[in-house]
Amino acid sequence: MAQVPQTFFDALAVRTWCGLALTALGRAREEIDAINVYPVADGDTGTNLYLTVESAAAAVEAVFAGHAAGPGTRVAGAGTRAGGAERPSLAQAVRAMAHGALIGARGNSGTILAQLLRGMAQVLAADDTAPHTDGPGLRLALRRAADSARQAVAHPVEGTVLTVASAAAEAAEAATGADGCGAVARAAYDGARAALAATPAQLAVLERAGVVDAGGRGLVAVLGALVETCTGEAPGEVAVPPAGGHARVEEPAGVEEPAGTDGQTCPEGAVVPAGGGPAFEVIYLLEADDTAVARLRQRLDALGDSLVVVGGDGLWNVHVHVDDAGAAVEAGVEAGRPHRIRITHFGADDVHTARGERPPAERAQRAVVAVVPGEGLAGLYAEAGATTVLARPGEPPASGELLHAVRRAHAREVVLLPNDAELRHTAAAAAEQARADGIRVALIPTRSAVQGIAALAVHEPERRFDEDVVAMTSAAGATRYAEVAVAAERSWTTAGICQAGDVLGLIDGDVALIGSDVTATARTVLDRMLAAGGELVTIVLADEVPETVAEHLESRVREAYLAVDTVVYRGGRQGALLLIGVE
Repeated sequence: MAQVPQTFFDALAVRTWCGLALTALGRAREEIDAINVYPVADGDTGTNLYLTVESAAAAVEAVFAGHAAGPGTRVAGAGTRAGGAERPSLAQAVRAMAHGALIGARGNSGTILAQLLRGMAQVLAADDTAPHTDGPGLRLALRRAADSARQAVAHPVEGTVLTVASAAAEAAEAATGADGCGAVARAAYDGARAALAATPAQLAVLERAGVVDAGGRGLVAVLGALVETCTGEAPGEVAVPPAGGHARVEEPAGVEEPAGTDGQTCPEGAVVPAGGGPAFEVIYLLEADDTAVARLRQRLDALGDSLVVVGGDGLWNVHVHVDDAGAAVEAGVEAGRPHRIRITHFGADDVHTARGERPPAERAQRAVVAVVPGEGLAGLYAEAGATTVLARPGEPPASGELLHAVRRAHAREVVLLPNDAELRHTAAAAAEQARADGIRVALIPTRSAVQGIAALAVHEPERRFDEDVVAMTSAAGATRYAEVAVAAERSWTTAGICQAGDVLGLIDGDVALIGSDVTATARTVLDRMLAAGGELVTIVLADEVPETVAEHLESRVREAYLAVDTVVYRGGRQGALLLIGVE
């Protein structure tokens, strides 16, 4: 569904922007990872940017939740929030966004993006009482963002995300006749795309690899989401070249794409830049005053490179590449109180923490991790041997929660079942982090818990991993899914306009019919699904649905569809009234 244009930039626009930026980065994450050659070819820039924005979006959602948030889903229990009258102010929303990005920033580019958002927040939150800002205000925010990010980097390098951010701000300033937020956002986006295409000519490592800057590419995606927020129209896709390929960015007229040369690739396809570098990436949050941080910058600058220190008001995010990780942490201890310390060894993809830990217990060979919408299904999946993550209505799990579950499964090989189309990017980011820990992860893109049940039914740990994944994927793909839910408010759907309280039947994610009775709607949905054939019907009932509904559906299958079996489960507080699967 198209986004509603935002004439002014207010708290709701901040929320929308975070959601759209997260989706855009989710789509581009793997491609951005593939062109990550600077400052280290560790193939994680897209993932780090996604995790940073995910943290920012979660912080904004928390603020809205605390204010009885504004318009959310049109279907009760479908995974977003119901409507309410009160919203947070623009200042509260942008401060939450900046703080969330700061505490969740990952990697060099994620840390810089956090500072870009903080710079914007400093302008947009200057007046606590302002309900919104206009085009000129957004223009000033983009300028502050670019300037503050550049100041946060110890040794700014052209041809990076800093260059793209500056170009975006300059293009927004040049659009002097454009006072609407949409026009300013569009100008910034076009300027960023032009600057992105020019990055290979500015940075030799990019030219050798034939790619554009990965961090800059991520920022273009974020600015594209800003355009969609402000205009209601998504800008054209930015093509990302493969590692070792050439940049293909659709540019405004008059901008030529610089040519590059093929880079050397390792067997996994990651581009290897010329020259060596420090062995460790060190990141931590630091509670310290400005004076102590100034001294810390000088010490860390002498220890390594890629130094970025962002934040303020007593809380900072510190990022540096060093050979002596212990010295970098000790410098933080001398400056204040470091926490959330993360040390990554570039050569071994090995992740450590500052605390010593006992040797881990022997890992199992294989495990299944699944997201489930209710306690009843969690029990069912657990009985089948899966590690579960409970997705409560309106509270989808973040990638960190999924990563924790993968680690908790304590296996060398993990099959991940997100069981929700909207969790695909989140699950992919968690899988990428788990792979960095040395865990072999296969993500099966299940879109419903009933597809996950079908996959789990054919799971055989004794098979070769690839064979098991193929069998589970085939079983999930052969299962159509549906749900019956109640509309929370009046809304447009693919089946027409529904009113609050209407019963909606959704098939494969789209509203197929609007009814007034749960049993009748569920029966029609089932008939439509079985019209294409089927062997097994799976029905999952929420707590509030009486057994008579399932009995009626079972009777219908027995009478009208020969040789079709039916199985019924209780899902608990699962959001949708019924989940239906047909294999």
